[in-house]
Amino acid sequence: MGWNRHITLSLVALFATASPSLSNEIGDADKGAAVFKECSSCHSVGQGAKNRVGPHLNGIFGRRAAGLDGFRYSNGLTRMGKDGLVWDFDLLDRYVENPKAFASDTRMAYKGLKDAGQRADLLAYLRRYSDDPGNIPEAAPTMAGTDHSVDAAILAIQGDPEYGEYLSSECTSCHQLSGDNDGIPGIIGWPAEDFVVAMHAYKDKFRPHPVMQMMAGRLSNEEIAALAAYFEVAGP
Repeated sequence: MGWNRHITLSLVALFATASPSLSNEIGDADKGAAVFKECSSCHSVGQGAKNRVGPHLNGIFGRRAAGLDGFRYSNGLTRMGKDGLVWDFDLLDRYVENPKAFASDTRMAYKGLKDAGQRADLLAYLRRYSDDPGNIPEAAPTMAGTDHSVDAAILAIQGDPEYGEYLSSECTSCHQLSGDNDGIPGIIGWPAEDFVVAMHAYKDKFRPHPVMQMMAGRLSNEEIAALAAYFEVAGP
């Protein structure tokens, strides 16, 4: 027991004292809002932010790793949280730079942001939503996944989840029904509107992924709505 306690305290000290020089520089939060677009397909922030593919990022500064109730974290981040890791600027900087190097079994599929200036801007932006949790400013337009404009009539289509399940086989050949993010983002439990907006962003070639552009381009508005309705409630 004493040995385990010694290891835990040593890890806490390591997390607390590490300080890469660039990560302490204060970035430009307004520029960080643009950088956050890379994160917003999985994470939300601001008023009304919810856990989605990834946990919401309100209050991330000062939060224990894997410490948000209601979200299923990877085993690696859960262990780090139990060992005392609390997110600060330096640790978030290293995680965003290379998630899989920081926590080898993280489910975050993002490959990392190598530009130190952009990381500083991003973290300055996220810090806005931690400095005063009782007065969180309005979220960026991208908090729901993309700022792509979709006609209100399309968003109003009520999808049939049973039809969506029938259509889903091509999606689930890559995306896991367990919700796991094993090299590819999970889509289980997405709010239906977020799914519709994202798919139309691919359909209109606003999002650049060529395979997703092709897949979305073959779907009608009704089919996208049906898939959205199914994946909102699908799961193990």
